[in-house]
Amino acid sequence: QDFNHLRALCLSQGLLFEDATFPAYVSSIGPNLLPEDKLQQIQWKRPTEIQKNPYLIMDGVSRFDIMQGEIGDCWLLAALGSLTLQKHFLENVLPKDQGFEDDYAGIFHFRFWQYGDWVDVVIDDQLPFLNGRYLSVHPRTSNEFWPSLLEKAYAKLRGSYQNLHGGYISDALVDLTGGVQVQISLKDPPPDVEEILKAADKSQCLMGCSTSGPVRRNIELRNGIVQGHAYTVTGAVKIRYKNGWKHIIRVWNPWGHGEWKGPWSDNSPQWDHVEPKFREALLRNKDDGEFWMSCENFQEQFSWLYICNSTP
Repeated sequence: QDFNHLRALCLSQGLLFEDATFPAYVSSIGPNLLPEDKLQQIQWKRPTEIQKNPYLIMDGVSRFDIMQGEIGDCWLLAALGSLTLQKHFLENVLPKDQGFEDDYAGIFHFRFWQYGDWVDVVIDDQLPFLNGRYLSVHPRTSNEFWPSLLEKAYAKLRGSYQNLHGGYISDALVDLTGGVQVQISLKDPPPDVEEILKAADKSQCLMGCSTSGPVRRNIELRNGIVQGHAYTVTGAVKIRYKNGWKHIIRVWNPWGHGEWKGPWSDNSPQWDHVEPKFREALLRNKDDGEFWMSCENFQEQFSWLYICNSTP
């Protein structure tokens, strides 16, 4: 589908685009994502029907724009969270020639890497709702829609929303970058995993990690870590602590809330032993799903680390 041609056609006819190849219908959700009765209750709404002033992007693109919906696609959203930190990759995926202000015709497009090529995926902006709540990823700022629309385009690429329910961060990282990825087992890690993390962060790699456990169930442990879940690695630093140095890792949960409660978490006493200027630079004490933890705890709690960049 040619985005510019279709948009021009809709604008000339004064119509909002309706995508016959991924219709606002149960087939686009998939038969097994929800019980039959709930599938029948799904309503499709455009952002212009939900909000007076919808925007594709407000104040830039950030991982904190994303809050996972009912679909179990944390693997995609964790990769997306990492993508927002690397603007040079993001521009490939999220074309700038669209929005709700100028030439709005209910049509958007996003680009994903598939089998050695960038593929342009065109969608209409009808989003699925169940009982008034987003089935898809929902924006933290109520009138910013890039996460929901990008997720819809990826669902179309994969065949249905149901096909996003469970997957591998490594696949999503490659689909969003066209890069190469490596997976490191944290149960049997290389001896220099701390240095690998720091080097990957410095060279602007995309990074994610995952916990083991039943994917569909999402059991939250007492310490705040969710089992069978994917997270974004958003930073790795070596910090002055007491009389020595400490490697700490920053991790973000695509739910947009739910954080680690152990050492180096938002309110932990470890931060009292860090120089105020470093503490202020590193610590965001908010329930936004992002937290710091020591490298040791990171290796204990997570089973896999994923690193992706445009070259090896």
